[in-house]
Amino acid sequence: MNKVLIITYYWPPSGGSGVQRWLKFSKYLPESGWEPLILTVAPEFAAYPVKDNSLMQDLPSSIRIFTTPATNYFRIYNKDQTRIPSAGFANSIDNSLKGKILRFIRGNFFIPDPRRGWNKYAFQKACELIETEGIQNIITTSPPHSTQLIGLKIKKKYLNINWIADLRDPWTEIYYYSQFYPTYISKWIDRTYEKTVLRKTDKIITVGISLKKLFQSKVKGIEYKTEVITNGYDEDDFSGIFSSDPPVFTITYVGTLSDIYPVDGFLKALQSFKEKNNEFILRFIGSVVQSQKELIQSVTSDSNRKFITYVDHSAAVQFMLNTSVLLLIIPDHQSNKSIITGKLFEYIASDRPIICLGPSDGDAAEIIRTGGYGRTFDYSDSKGIYEYLMQLISGKSITQNNSSAFYSRRELTKKIIPLLINAKS
Repeated sequence: MNKVLIITYYWPPSGGSGVQRWLKFSKYLPESGWEPLILTVAPEFAAYPVKDNSLMQDLPSSIRIFTTPATNYFRIYNKDQTRIPSAGFANSIDNSLKGKILRFIRGNFFIPDPRRGWNKYAFQKACELIETEGIQNIITTSPPHSTQLIGLKIKKKYLNINWIADLRDPWTEIYYYSQFYPTYISKWIDRTYEKTVLRKTDKIITVGISLKKLFQSKVKGIEYKTEVITNGYDEDDFSGIFSSDPPVFTITYVGTLSDIYPVDGFLKALQSFKEKNNEFILRFIGSVVQSQKELIQSVTSDSNRKFITYVDHSAAVQFMLNTSVLLLIIPDHQSNKSIITGKLFEYIASDRPIICLGPSDGDAAEIIRTGGYGRTFDYSDSKGIYEYLMQLISGKSITQNNSSAFYSRRELTKKIIPLLINAKS
């Protein structure tokens, strides 16, 4: 069986959508004759925003995982390690003087990110595995984008290696980038890293069309080596879990809800919906920042809202299946057209109508529209959202999930195979 080395910072027990992408690809690669070898950071040295031990159960016993130590620079931010900021501090903005100073340090002294403290250890182990296992293919996946610098260094040492860079998010255009107060020099260094990776890697994988176009605009001539492979859902995650219609019309949001996720227009529509004497429950599964929680509480009562903190992945799937409608919100940012959240595809697999708040001409909106999975509305389109809610509660709007199988992890894994080079016997 051919081998491929997958270098990823996020791996169980880390939680979140970034973990699941290569966890699932690794699960299905052996079906096409490829053995994935996983190189990741040892959990005791890692900085994870969230943990999900349930994901460990999805690992095939045959998969080989190699871990290394790391220098954890996040100890500067929080010495007891009880609260690691997610999404580069984007979901936990501290506007105190200390918070601003920490973000400035993050953006100017740890380029491209603080998790580069893993790089030297990962590089050494990767070289060892390449030589002892006869590996000809490596995949680096980010964020954190510092992981791509490991691939860059490997490519410099092993010229004949086939290096695939998987970029799940924008690099220097990520929506929270400005929160680090990067100086001109810091931006130049980071953009140089980004362009060098795009030039030197043999192949590039992105998760959407807009992101592909963004990277192509940075370095000319990389169109031929760039492939779009979206995120998806795993059929096994839904096996044995049955959907049911809740007794009360229920709207469910799964994931983090910070200040960059506009809810004002939706809540205004919900007020109109409530004024028509419609019974409902608005349910949030995950972390909700205090400002958003207070806003939601101001227009809902205790009887028609629920806040449920982070749950493991299997429980999250159960909540998706046992709802009337699923709420998806794209962050409000100039690059939001390229944002395709990983949970969108599990929403699709749940076979429940989706209300998406975000750009109507964005990548997520196109997937929802072409598949008939729901509707996308501008953040302020309260009238349109209200009318759609009325259609849903009356049963007049039904999803048409005819193409959902296209987004299964098993099918998506097959798109990776042509990018790999068969090892010479």
